[in-house]
Amino acid sequence: MTNKAKSPVNSATEERLEDRVYDPNRLLDTLIQHLNLKNDAALSRALEVAPPVISKIRHRRLPVGASLLIRMHEVSDLSIKELRRLMGDRRAKFRISDKQFKPQKAVEKENA
Repeated sequence: MTNKAKSPVNSATEERLEDRVYDPNRLLDTLIQHLNLKNDAALSRALEVAPPVISKIRHRRLPVGASLLIRMHEVSDLSIKELRRLMGDRRAKFRISDKQFKPQKAVEKENA
Protein backbone atom coordinates (compact mmCIF):
# COMPACT_ATOMS: atom_id res chain seq x y z
CA MET A 1 0.00 0.00 0.00
CA THR A 2 1.43 3.38 -0.97
CA ASN A 3 0.67 6.68 0.61
CA LYS A 4 0.30 9.31 -2.08
CA ALA A 5 0.61 12.89 -0.95
CA LYS A 6 -1.87 15.31 -2.42
CA SER A 7 -0.34 17.55 -5.01
CA PRO A 8 -0.83 21.30 -4.59
CA VAL A 9 -2.76 21.38 -7.86
CA ASN A 10 -5.31 18.84 -6.63
CA SER A 11 -5.67 20.62 -3.28
CA ALA A 12 -6.31 23.93 -5.01
CA THR A 13 -8.85 22.31 -7.32
CA GLU A 14 -10.64 20.68 -4.38
CA GLU A 15 -10.79 24.01 -2.54
CA ARG A 16 -12.30 25.71 -5.57
CA LEU A 17 -14.85 22.91 -5.93
CA GLU A 18 -15.77 23.28 -2.25
CA ASP A 19 -16.33 27.01 -2.81
CA ARG A 20 -18.83 26.18 -5.55
CA VAL A 21 -21.12 24.07 -3.38
CA TYR A 22 -23.89 25.96 -1.58
CA ASP A 23 -23.15 25.54 2.10
CA PRO A 24 -24.55 28.17 4.48
CA ASN A 25 -22.93 26.31 7.40
CA ARG A 26 -19.47 27.28 6.17
CA LEU A 27 -20.58 30.92 6.11
CA LEU A 28 -22.10 30.79 9.60
CA ASP A 29 -19.15 28.89 11.08
CA THR A 30 -16.68 31.36 9.56
CA LEU A 31 -18.63 34.30 10.98
CA ILE A 32 -18.68 32.70 14.43
CA GLN A 33 -14.92 32.18 14.26
CA HIS A 34 -14.20 35.63 12.78
CA LEU A 35 -16.27 37.40 15.45
CA ASN A 36 -14.89 35.20 18.26
CA LEU A 37 -18.36 33.99 19.23
CA LYS A 38 -19.27 30.78 21.01
CA ASN A 39 -22.36 29.56 19.16
CA ASP A 40 -25.33 30.31 16.91
CA ALA A 41 -27.18 32.13 19.70
CA ALA A 42 -24.30 34.59 20.05
CA LEU A 43 -24.23 35.02 16.26
CA SER A 44 -27.95 35.76 16.18
CA ARG A 45 -27.45 38.44 18.85
CA ALA A 46 -24.53 39.95 16.91
CA LEU A 47 -26.59 40.03 13.71
CA GLU A 48 -29.70 41.20 15.59
CA VAL A 49 -31.89 38.39 14.25
CA ALA A 50 -33.99 35.81 16.06
CA PRO A 51 -32.17 32.52 16.83
CA PRO A 52 -34.62 30.49 14.68
CA VAL A 53 -33.43 32.45 11.62
CA ILE A 54 -29.89 31.10 12.06
CA SER A 55 -31.26 27.61 12.68
CA LYS A 56 -33.42 27.70 9.55
CA ILE A 57 -30.48 28.91 7.46
CA ARG A 58 -28.29 26.15 8.89
CA HIS A 59 -30.90 23.52 8.02
CA ARG A 60 -31.44 25.05 4.55
CA ARG A 61 -35.06 25.93 5.20
CA LEU A 62 -34.37 29.65 4.75
CA PRO A 63 -32.00 31.26 2.26
CA VAL A 64 -29.51 33.92 3.26
CA GLY A 65 -31.34 37.06 2.16
CA ALA A 66 -29.78 40.25 0.88
CA SER A 67 -30.54 42.23 4.04
CA LEU A 68 -28.94 39.56 6.24
CA LEU A 69 -25.92 39.40 3.94
CA ILE A 70 -25.53 43.17 4.29
CA ARG A 71 -25.85 42.88 8.07
CA MET A 72 -23.15 40.16 8.07
CA HIS A 73 -20.92 42.53 6.10
CA GLU A 74 -21.53 45.41 8.52
CA VAL A 75 -20.80 43.29 11.60
CA SER A 76 -17.80 41.35 10.26
CA ASP A 77 -16.19 43.81 7.81
CA LEU A 78 -15.91 40.90 5.35
CA SER A 79 -16.78 41.93 1.80
CA ILE A 80 -20.08 40.88 0.28
CA LYS A 81 -18.06 39.02 -2.37
CA GLU A 82 -16.20 37.07 0.33
CA LEU A 83 -19.42 36.28 2.22
CA ARG A 84 -21.04 35.01 -0.99
CA ARG A 85 -17.96 32.90 -1.74
CA LEU A 86 -18.08 31.39 1.74
CA MET A 87 -21.65 30.23 1.28
CA GLY A 88 -20.92 28.95 -2.22
CA ASP A 89 -22.88 31.50 -4.25
CA ARG A 90 -21.54 30.92 -7.76
CA ARG A 91 -23.35 33.70 -9.59
CA ALA A 92 -21.17 36.40 -11.09
CA LYS A 93 -23.95 38.92 -10.46
CA PHE A 94 -27.13 38.88 -8.46
CA ARG A 95 -29.91 39.61 -10.91
CA ILE A 96 -33.48 40.55 -10.20
CA SER A 97 -36.13 39.51 -12.68
CA ASP A 98 -37.37 42.20 -15.07
CA LYS A 99 -40.92 41.22 -14.18
CA GLN A 100 -40.43 42.41 -10.61
CA PHE A 101 -39.91 46.01 -11.66
CA LYS A 102 -41.87 46.35 -14.91
CA PRO A 103 -44.84 48.67 -14.52
CA GLN A 104 -48.10 47.04 -15.53
CA LYS A 105 -50.06 48.55 -18.39
CA ALA A 106 -53.55 49.85 -17.65
CA VAL A 107 -55.15 47.00 -19.63
CA GLU A 108 -53.22 44.37 -17.66
CA LYS A 109 -54.29 45.95 -14.37
CA GLU A 110 -57.96 45.87 -15.36
CA ASN A 111 -57.78 42.18 -16.34
CA ALA A 112 -55.92 41.18 -13.18
